[in-house]
Amino acid sequence: MSKLRVAVLVAIVALVVGSTLGCGLASRLRTLSATPTPSIPPTPTTAPAVAPPAAEEPANALEAQVIAVYDAAGPAVVHISAVSIAYDFFFRAIPQEGTGSGFLYDTEGHIITNYHVVENAEELSVTLADGRVYLATVVGEDPTNDLAVIRIEADDLPQPIPMGDSDNLRVGQFVVAIGNPFGQVGTLTVGVISALGRIIESPDGRFIGEAIQTDAAINPGNSGGPLLDLQGRLIGVNSQIISPNRASAGIGFAVPANTVRRVAPQLIARGHYPHPWLGIEYLPLTPEWVRALRQVGMDVPVEEGLLVLQVVPGAPADQAGVRGGDQVARLGNVRVPVGGDIITAINGEPMTTSKEFIAYLETETQVGDTVELTIIRDGEELSVQVTLAEREQSR
Repeated sequence: MSKLRVAVLVAIVALVVGSTLGCGLASRLRTLSATPTPSIPPTPTTAPAVAPPAAEEPANALEAQVIAVYDAAGPAVVHISAVSIAYDFFFRAIPQEGTGSGFLYDTEGHIITNYHVVENAEELSVTLADGRVYLATVVGEDPTNDLAVIRIEADDLPQPIPMGDSDNLRVGQFVVAIGNPFGQVGTLTVGVISALGRIIESPDGRFIGEAIQTDAAINPGNSGGPLLDLQGRLIGVNSQIISPNRASAGIGFAVPANTVRRVAPQLIARGHYPHPWLGIEYLPLTPEWVRALRQVGMDVPVEEGLLVLQVVPGAPADQAGVRGGDQVARLGNVRVPVGGDIITAINGEPMTTSKEFIAYLETETQVGDTVELTIIRDGEELSVQVTLAEREQSR
């Protein structure tokens, strides 16, 4: 099979999935605790045999702030145990346990965590910082943003963690992560924001935009725990790492707090988050694709953009008059719909890749919004207004 045919097949399959709007990483680095790992029960708290010496004063202001953050937020961080069922070669059911973290969202017992922590769980239990253990139920899930809300029935809960504004973060800002790495309950790590605006893959193969990158140590079991600023406010939910051995290598990612602010109320009220949908299948243009299309006689007047292959009948894009391919070109041994519109921007923001396209729609738009598509049609630049509908798969 020619390299071109392989490229065409891979690109079209990936884009047909991605273009429905809507991850795991290929090595499943996201699933810090979704990949079943041996359960390490929380270490019970016991009274010391001898009274400890009086705590020393913090050495500096930063140390004092970190201690204050832990004292304030630590009680709201929980340990989550998720039991799922796997089947062996003889179809015998084998319970498997994974662990993760979460944190109290309100005083009603709602807890925020990652979707991949509770995915396919048959039983969930939550251990509070004071050692109390409760069974939990799933209230809502959003695989696209790797978020879930679970709930416990409990009295005298700690105060929930206050919500920060993830749009006002700065690279270099100190951050604190609290969670249960390797089952070690109530572990705090400190780092900085290494980068902002990252695009990471989500459990359903789509993309999470505006992710926060940090070098605060994040390990298996940290998933779903809070990433905090030095005022103790939530700025992100720890979700993924990049590492050759599934342990912290200084590159971790968190779902931004403003995504939580947008998604969590919908999960509590509806059980799912309504994701915006255009209803197109498309191909990101690369120099290789542009050359290949021009070689078979196609008029491709731009070097970058999203070539619309097909438009779903009745979808928002169809209603707005967006056009898909009206002829077929043979590239190697693969037939590709061509001649459709080329999307170059949404609301004035240039679009060149699937990541940019999907992440923009997920983070910057909502169902019911009208967006302006800048398109190239027959060599001319046009603007098309499209009102977004809800993606069926989000229900």
